[in-house]
Order: sequence, then C-alpha cells, then structure tokens
Amino acid sequence: MLKVQPPTSGPEEHAQRGFVTVYYAYFDLVWRILRRLGVPYDQLEDAAQDVFLVLHRRLPGLDPQISLRSWLFGTARRVASDFRRGLRRHERRIQAFAVVHNHQPRERVAERAEAADFVQRFLDSLDQDKRMVFILADLEGFTAPEISQALDVKLNTVYSRLRAARAEFERAIAETEKADGRQAAWNR
Repeated sequence: MLKVQPPTSGPEEHAQRGFVTVYYAYFDLVWRILRRLGVPYDQLEDAAQDVFLVLHRRLPGLDPQISLRSWLFGTARRVASDFRRGLRRHERRIQAFAVVHNHQPRERVAERAEAADFVQRFLDSLDQDKRMVFILADLEGFTAPEISQALDVKLNTVYSRLRAARAEFERAIAETEKADGRQAAWNR
C-alpha cells in the first residue's frame, strides 16, 4: 500500500485535499482505531470502507476548522459501535488486535501476542469514556485538544479521564505481575 504522511490539520489542509489523498493518508489510522474499538480482524476492511464512504459523501461540506483526524475518529467510533452490536449477536469473544510479523523470533512473537491480549483485555475492562480517551491519547497519539474536539467534551474532562485510565493501566500491570509472580515479558 502507498504510504502518505498525514498532512497537518488546519484550514489549508481541508481546502487542498482530495478524497484519494485523504484515504491514503488516514487509512492506517482508521484501521487501527477500528481494530482497537473491537471490530474483528476479518471485518476491518468492511468497517474501514464504511468510514471512508461516509467521508466521501461528507468531505465537500466539512468545516475547515474541524480536525480531520478527530472527525475520522468520531465516524470510526460510530461504525465500530455498529459492527460490535452485530458481533455480539454472533460472537462473544473479541480477537487479539496484534498482527504478528513472521520475521520475528518465536519468543518475541509470543511476547507481542501476550501484550496485545493484555491490552485488549484492559481496554475491554474500561468504561467507554476512559477507553476512548486512552486509545486516542496513548495508542494513537492524539493531543488532548484533538481528543476534546473528537469526543465533544471539555479539555479538563479529557485530562481527568486519561489520568484515571492510565492509573488503571498501571494497576492492571501490577496485578498481572503479582499474579504471575514475575515481571511480564512485555513489561521488561
């Protein structure tokens, strides 16, 4: 797949881009968000297509002041919710979200799978508000103002939820290590 770096957000970005450019620049972001929001791996392609179909319809009328990353996150969140709702009727267990590369040593593959499974279980344990903030900040690298805009919440609320989610993450790591009686391989 052609890799294009996402442009910086701003009014000039909205004015000078075309759908294809946006698609290539943001496809990986949308894919990761959908996966981390619980869309099964075998349905990611369909879910990503749904996000970009909405974008294709709405791109000409998007407000230039809106961060495209935030807008795509909001759309991906709604699409993921629809896919999860359908999934609950057919499947109760969500697959681990890591894609393991064959060129890694077997020990490293197992560690990555263990870490991915831990993170997915942790994300599943968070309430929806903390989960969204944690995914955007710590997994996708969104800034607090971008998260505030994407979730339509006050900036201080973002900081509060992120602080609480990070504290829960640290507790989950400590509990896992205590239960295992060792430091987790993925936390060395």
